[in-house]
Amino acid sequence: MAIDYKKAGVDIETGDRLVDWLKANPAKTNVNNPNIVSGVGGFASLFRADFSDMEKPCLVSCTDGVGTKIKLATHFESYKEVAQDLVAMCVNDLICCGAKPLFFLDYYSCGKLELEKAKDFLSGVKTACELSECALIGGETAEMPGVYQQGDFDCAGFSVGVVDQNKAKGSHLVQSDDILIALPSSGFHSNGFSLIRKLFADDLDQHKEALLTPTALYVKPIMKLLASEFSENVHAMAHITGGGIDNILRVVPNGSRVEVNSWDIPPYFMEVKKRSELPYSELLKTLNCGLGFVLAVSASTVKELIQWFSQMDIQAFKLGQITSTSEQDSQIQLPEEWVGQ
Repeated sequence: MAIDYKKAGVDIETGDRLVDWLKANPAKTNVNNPNIVSGVGGFASLFRADFSDMEKPCLVSCTDGVGTKIKLATHFESYKEVAQDLVAMCVNDLICCGAKPLFFLDYYSCGKLELEKAKDFLSGVKTACELSECALIGGETAEMPGVYQQGDFDCAGFSVGVVDQNKAKGSHLVQSDDILIALPSSGFHSNGFSLIRKLFADDLDQHKEALLTPTALYVKPIMKLLASEFSENVHAMAHITGGGIDNILRVVPNGSRVEVNSWDIPPYFMEVKKRSELPYSELLKTLNCGLGFVLAVSASTVKELIQWFSQMDIQAFKLGQITSTSEQDSQIQLPEEWVGQ
């Protein structure tokens, strides 16, 4: 008896049906988008680059995954949350330099392509792209029997944006008296789950909602901020992902001291601290601990910026300040009451 590709475990027809479904149900950001020349379904996607309003347009690219949080999606058979994580981990990185997201592509791989599960995942990707005001211009679905166990899958995301080099944000703008403003996270986001899954292994199902809460999308508020009168007062931005609070060091000049105030760390992070017995110094370098996105801004506009965010229902707060040191490397200075605890 002949063994064809389907009998070997790869169903091309199912993959074609998934592509047909996505073409018939495009993201809202794709509909009537004049920049999309060709999108889903071809060998490659064409996106018209018209940046005539910029003096020095620079393309900005990001790629990421969702780490071992993918295991929770499989365990709970819940896929839309990690789909938003995937988009968020890319576009939240991309906007740190002030770039506007243009389009997103995804890579979805599994042992056996199950159409409804894949649709749930891609529905989540579409929605997150719409919320991030970027087009879902293409992607790839790979069915690889023998590589993944039953029910397992993985995903990766790729995003491209654009920024005028003259208006790019970063460490080159940061001053020694800048203030840090934090935007809250929505939960664990998609970092630290190798530790989190181990700590909650015995009561995982009891904490499904908290563990699956997707990464917050910061694109809309940050794009509105950069289009406002406060834009020049924003010097640098950091997405708090893997490495926790140390991500701030990536956007400050060498020799900076980042002096952090204490804040109300949300209960679930404190539960991790309790179960793991980690000191604050390690906890803050492992998880976001309630910090989702941090901005370095001019000291003169802190109150106005916090009020501006409150009008968007975002409870921003003053996190700390930046000072100069004689040291070559930059460093985080934690609140005194957290040192050694």
